[in-house]
Amino acid sequence: MALQTQGDESDDGMDEFMDKFAKQKYKGALNENNWEEEFDRIPMFMKKAPQEIDPLKNPELACLQSIIYDDDRPLEEQAKTYKEEGNEYFKERKYKKAIVSYTEGLKKKCSDTELNAILYTNRAASHFHLGNIRSALLDVQIVRKLKPDHLKALMRGAQCLLELRSYGEALQWCEEGLKVDPQDRTLQELRVKADQLRRAAERDARKARAKEKKERSEREALLSALRERNIRLLTPELSTGLSSDDEKELSLDGLSSENATGARVFLDEQQCLHWPVLFLYPEYRQTDFISAFSESARFVDHLTVMFVEELPPWDADRKYYPHDLQLYFEDEEKEEFYQISLENTLLEVLQHDRYFVKAGTPRFIVMVKGSVFCKEFFVGKNVHWLK
Repeated sequence: MALQTQGDESDDGMDEFMDKFAKQKYKGALNENNWEEEFDRIPMFMKKAPQEIDPLKNPELACLQSIIYDDDRPLEEQAKTYKEEGNEYFKERKYKKAIVSYTEGLKKKCSDTELNAILYTNRAASHFHLGNIRSALLDVQIVRKLKPDHLKALMRGAQCLLELRSYGEALQWCEEGLKVDPQDRTLQELRVKADQLRRAAERDARKARAKEKKERSEREALLSALRERNIRLLTPELSTGLSSDDEKELSLDGLSSENATGARVFLDEQQCLHWPVLFLYPEYRQTDFISAFSESARFVDHLTVMFVEELPPWDADRKYYPHDLQLYFEDEEKEEFYQISLENTLLEVLQHDRYFVKAGTPRFIVMVKGSVFCKEFFVGKNVHWLK
């Protein structure tokens, strides 16, 4: 065989190729200035996939995606791909995206019961971490029908029911799970917790029923006491008091308190009513409030304490002494006033046929007898003496 002479071309053109390669740089090489950034664009070495894949910018990744999500593949393979994608999102705590992936897997409706159970259970876990407790429970309920012995689903269902305060049902799910694996520590702890919470809830329910029964009994006794005393209540809906025909309709709606303390009339063990009472001093635009004025107490008894033992700071002239005071109540319907004897008891006034308790708090006007303000206040007004 004759040897090639220098300058002859090789049969395969390799010499020419190598000569050209030595003179020109490889166009597909990584740039030495930003090689790490370019390296990260290669699918095999990507640390994080882009949110949206542009086929022009990432042709290799787009190609891989089309292969992975090829609809021509068996349904089981497609569902498994979405399951694995969802698992990756779940590990990154991207629960909303995980839910989307698991849902896409379920949409394939493959015949693999085990795979479908995993998809539902994993989606339930994602919902649970997002606080979508009812959605999580719906998913594990489906798994319970598909695979009654699916331990993770039973465990997740118990957790959901605990969050929803359905302690009895949570206990049932724990029992079912422990039949599958009696040694499971998580289920054992959940069962103990569910049982404790169920007992506490039942105890609280018993207390609530007993309290409601007691309050209902007290309301009925209070209404009975008001009827017996013929005390009239003025409700916001009524402009007048209750007539004898309406008395059977008497309710505690008229006892809603407007005072700042929230004090309300109550019946003590001796069957005596105690009322929150408001005294008004229009001359000085002042008020006094007594939270529990016994119906058997006289007005003079309270006024003595208020203006002898504890002098009010606004009475600088010391005009308000019990023997110099006059007490009135207003009949708002007829725009008339009734003067009360200081020796009257509260009950005697409340039983007057023109007295109506407004908003659960009897109120009375206090004046200094013979004062200029008192005379001017009642000019042109009808004033009666309480009989």
